[in-house]
Amino acid sequence: MDVLSPKTLDEALRLKAELPDARFVQGGTDVLVELNFDRSRPPALINLNGVGELRGFARENGTLVLGAGLTYTEAMHGPVAEELPALAEASRTVGSPQIRNRGTIGGNLGTASPAGDAIPPLLIEDAEVEIASVRGERRVPLGDFVVGVKRNVLEPDELVLSVRVQPSRARQTFMKVGPRNAMVISVCSLALEVDRERGEVRAAFGSSAPTVRLVTAPLAEADGFPELVASSASPIDDVRGTADYRRHALEVLARRSLERCLA
Repeated sequence: MDVLSPKTLDEALRLKAELPDARFVQGGTDVLVELNFDRSRPPALINLNGVGELRGFARENGTLVLGAGLTYTEAMHGPVAEELPALAEASRTVGSPQIRNRGTIGGNLGTASPAGDAIPPLLIEDAEVEIASVRGERRVPLGDFVVGVKRNVLEPDELVLSVRVQPSRARQTFMKVGPRNAMVISVCSLALEVDRERGEVRAAFGSSAPTVRLVTAPLAEADGFPELVASSASPIDDVRGTADYRRHALEVLARRSLERCLA
């Protein structure tokens, strides 16, 4: 297997166009697991660590642009954490310090796991995913980007370039349930915000449906919102928990999150 290390975005996209079966890798926290368990054997890996255009974040006319290479550690602190507190909370729950230092927002979206911790906090903020290829760029609402378990709308020659968010500055939080506090995939997770300006409660939950799902309701109906969240789930029984437990846990998380955001 070849490892290719482009230095610019244009070079990375050209390599992917020439080798559509190659895999992009930056943090490697998902891709290397697949390789180690022989679930994937691409002809090449395209190492994105030298591509400066994917790093960090920027502001554009009120929009916060998170580069695909933004790490969980970077999302936990500074301006990103101030603007997107639920994303910062979710980032603090990911893996270990080593994984948080390497894992990226773009990688989480590329993997498209229903347990992806970065997806619920971004979904409640109506984030858009910016995608690039040698053919040009396009934007897709995050709710339309993930289409199934570990499936997204990326074409073989495309790369997640950034995530674009207009921060609502609404009270928001993130919670999840797992067998322990770290180094586990969540049994279920929930990001919730109370947007008083729009008079709305919004929640997105993970690990309880084939994709992360968004649930909204008028703020006046907040009392019944936890039950609405639980009824919107379609979980499965697996080694981490039963479907009934996940529904119950989601209702509890929604109630606790509401209490925190309304306090």
